[in-house]
Amino acid sequence: MKLTRRALPWLAAPTLITTLVPAVALAQAAWPNRPVRIVVPFPPGGSTDVLARRLADRLSQALGQTFLVENRAGAGGTTGADHVSKAAADGHTLLMGVTGSNAIAQSLYANLPYDTVRGFAPVARMLSAPLVLVVTPGLPVRDLPGYVAASRTGTMNYATPGNGTAMHLTAVMFAQAAGVALTQIPYRGSAQLMVDLVAGTVASAFADLLVVLPQIAAGTVRALAVTGTARHPLLPEVPTVAEAGLPGFQAISWQGLFAPPATPAALLEQVHAAFARAMQAEEIGPFFARQGFTVETTTPAEFAAFVAAETARWGAVVRAADLRLD
Repeated sequence: MKLTRRALPWLAAPTLITTLVPAVALAQAAWPNRPVRIVVPFPPGGSTDVLARRLADRLSQALGQTFLVENRAGAGGTTGADHVSKAAADGHTLLMGVTGSNAIAQSLYANLPYDTVRGFAPVARMLSAPLVLVVTPGLPVRDLPGYVAASRTGTMNYATPGNGTAMHLTAVMFAQAAGVALTQIPYRGSAQLMVDLVAGTVASAFADLLVVLPQIAAGTVRALAVTGTARHPLLPEVPTVAEAGLPGFQAISWQGLFAPPATPAALLEQVHAAFARAMQAEEIGPFFARQGFTVETTTPAEFAAFVAAETARWGAVVRAADLRLD
């Protein structure tokens, strides 16, 4: 059959349609195209919740789409983390994960329903900071050697915002290093923990900087040591655990953003870019820097490597303590 010049435009039409399909799909895949949920695996009140809410407000304004914070507390942060690990990989359900839920949990929980390394698409590490060992003011302990001596009686307790958190495992690592016995008192979050610590219901805690700094300043709790490699600029008179008697001791708590596994790399980059811009806002990055946090927005690849290393590091602590939770 002979083709006429008139037929050629019609023959070209399927090619044109095929060319347009990726553009249409791209438009449909624009992110975000509906409300985004940022899951915080703890109750309101802690630094993870504060960070998520500030980011949600900023991103709602910047992107013209609603960002919501959803608190899904339970099992040391693993309940919320598990929810996100099973969510659709479309960038509309994200996790503000922490050391406990996304590193420690792998070795600590016998039946963890997700894998901390393969069960998520890491987006960025956002904040990190040492913890602060604080005691209730009624406790007759003035320094770290005194705390260690008091712990040798086997009656010292410490509060944690759940099992498997950085605060919990830092205390476990401290007990290993000091050769003492400490009794854990788990709470469902930081808010009630601080109330009871000030009241003297519990004796001590390896606490989150953002939560405990106001109480230290007010004198309602006493700071004995920080867990970083150097004294903290906001607590220059407080020694590190290492310089106060346990050389080599170091622990940090970190928070970062995770997406469900199988999230496309291009979408991860979109999410990363939006959150990285938000972290530069005065009410977020600079605010947390003033509270003593190291503010960062690592690349997804850098964060993935970091999470794998942290999972291995804390796994060694868990195994050394022969600690296992159902």
